[in-house]
Amino acid sequence: MNLRKFFSHLLIIGVFTALSYFLSHGIAKGNMMEMILAIISLAATIVFLWLLPKLYQQPDNESERG
Repeated sequence: MNLRKFFSHLLIIGVFTALSYFLSHGIAKGNMMEMILAIISLAATIVFLWLLPKLYQQPDNESERG
């Protein structure tokens, strides 16, 4: 595994760890705003990671042929 991939995986793990901490902290304190923001941030991170590989895919030539 190359160094860049290792650091990107480490960053992803760190982001999910921070978001899960904020969510559990909001649940423990009963702070509804913190829970909502943590859930929204978690959903946005998941969608971003789901769409990221599509950015690096080669475009289809079928749509350009007309």
